[in-house]
Amino acid sequence: MNHNTPLPLRHLADRTRPRVMTLAQLREHGVSAAEAAERPWQQILPGVFLLHSGPATSEERLHAVLLYAGRRGGEVMITGLAALALYGFRSAPPLLALQHIDVLVPSTRRLRSAGCARLVRTPHPPRSTEVTGLPVAPVARAVADAVAQLGDAGTVRRLLSEAVRAGHCEPGAVVRELTVARLLNRPHVVDAVESLLAEGRAIAEDRLYQLVRTYRLPDPVWNVDLRVPGGPHLGSVDAYWPDHAVAVEIDTRAPRQGEDEQWSQAVRKREALEQLGVTVLHITPRKLRDHAEQQAAVVRTALTAAGDREPAGYLVVLPR
Repeated sequence: MNHNTPLPLRHLADRTRPRVMTLAQLREHGVSAAEAAERPWQQILPGVFLLHSGPATSEERLHAVLLYAGRRGGEVMITGLAALALYGFRSAPPLLALQHIDVLVPSTRRLRSAGCARLVRTPHPPRSTEVTGLPVAPVARAVADAVAQLGDAGTVRRLLSEAVRAGHCEPGAVVRELTVARLLNRPHVVDAVESLLAEGRAIAEDRLYQLVRTYRLPDPVWNVDLRVPGGPHLGSVDAYWPDHAVAVEIDTRAPRQGEDEQWSQAVRKREALEQLGVTVLHITPRKLRDHAEQQAAVVRTALTAAGDREPAGYLVVLPR
């Protein structure tokens, strides 16, 4: 082949596109492996060439990793810290600072980690999200894959906190992924999760407060314990309307060790309150965030229906 003859690679003229191709793609353009080796190109990963001699951009590294992993069928996607950087996490390092780019692949894929591509295997690939034209794992899954590689408690706490505080996902989604990844046996992860759940609850409580104000619901008493006079403690609720016997609980339970007991306790509390004529509404943080108007209508309906029910048994309301 005459090296003075322009290669039939039209996209190389477009400097705005990542100039990365697999050997198979080069062959489709009439370039053999031997000819590729003679060019001033770099084999950035096995079978993947960077079609210029300078350093790879962050976008080219991402494309190279996806090409190496055999991107097809929506089952291969960027995850871990690289994914969080693409989502705009301030607590994640910039892409060019990452030594490895994690890529999620089906567990059946016969391929090994190489160079900057670190493979993370899963038997059930999630549905990817497109970010800057690239397939990226959902935030909660990307956080779990990042945490799996991190031993620094401060970094883990910052990542989890930003995931919730910036509205990327709910605490329960993160905890589910950490549970599946079997990361809750690491003390620094457990500590970060405790902080995450506390912060998630505080955010949800504020949303509930804003819901009552925005949709002009009657003022409840906030964060109270309910008791039978001279009897047992029935449980705590986030908001309670004594004149209507309506209670709201923010459901922040997440699948963790001992969830069966947590669930049993919640059911027992709800049954005890309902037997005394109290309507108990469970609202998730996600519904408070995404469907506030709908949840306000649910609460308003319960308050309106209070006049059609038998009066509730007298309860003692105490600050939590």
